[in-house]
Amino acid sequence: MIKPEIPENEAERLHALRTLQVLDTAHEERFDRVTRMAKRMFGVSISLVSLVDEDRQWFKSKQGLEATETPRDISFCGHAINGNGLFIIPDASEDVRFSDNPLVTEAPNIRFYAGYPLKIREGLNIGTLCIIDQAPKTMDEEDQQLFKDLGAMIEQEIKSIQLATLDELTLISNRRGFLTLVDHSLKMCRRNQVSMSFLLFDLNKFKIINDDYGHHEGDFVLTKFAQIMLDTFRDSDVIGRLGGDEFVAMLTNSDQENSNEILARFAVAVAEANATINKPYKIEYSVGVEHFKHDTTKSVEEMIQEADAAMYKDKKK
Repeated sequence: MIKPEIPENEAERLHALRTLQVLDTAHEERFDRVTRMAKRMFGVSISLVSLVDEDRQWFKSKQGLEATETPRDISFCGHAINGNGLFIIPDASEDVRFSDNPLVTEAPNIRFYAGYPLKIREGLNIGTLCIIDQAPKTMDEEDQQLFKDLGAMIEQEIKSIQLATLDELTLISNRRGFLTLVDHSLKMCRRNQVSMSFLLFDLNKFKIINDDYGHHEGDFVLTKFAQIMLDTFRDSDVIGRLGGDEFVAMLTNSDQENSNEILARFAVAVAEANATINKPYKIEYSVGVEHFKHDTTKSVEEMIQEADAAMYKDKKK
């Protein structure tokens, strides 16, 4: 058995998936309708909408299967998300990648598999629409096009969720998505009695970059800054773009020492990016930091405002 490779953009992929907030949620008719159609149209025993998390694949919609998730390292969908086209296995028992896979040698005894990668944007796949059968099968061009059409229907439903919680340009949380995720993290901090930190970032000279080099360069800076945040902050931290050139982060189980370490690491990452992007400008920023105990009575908006005030003090320096 060959385990699926981890995509190069795994951090960005996982953040986008989790920001959608669909993992471990109830089944929805808009997804179930498509998996029922796929199962019937192609005469297969199983049809799934599978979302590939860090170490598992979880089924948002399932027809013909009792399990709600399986380990990622034995999943077919873990392989499928590494490409942009259909991933088709006519007979898994004769494929070196899967012949000794427990999903092939044991229930559900997979032979035929076809997966359509579900993308947030090109190259960023969060899961698949897949069909499975215990008998070998092939798909002609007409079948493949029909399957792609069904996959596009699932992507459209995901897009409607994405617009509500993800910033369209950077694909990190927008303000609404950030506040929703922070609400969960805040409850965790209170339950575990750990402190937290809020960081407010504002890009310096951003208007000059837009005016002198064009909005496409401004978009590049925003996207690059978000990517550095994804690569630098911990998985337990919540990051987002509040709007314009303002970004925010909530650090859980954090104090001044923790936040200073992360900010130092972040500064190094920004400096390294500036050294490699070969642009006539540099990415510069100001940041404000405020720390709060688990029993604070302040609202999330109030904590953000205090970090914002600290950021303006940093900018005036």
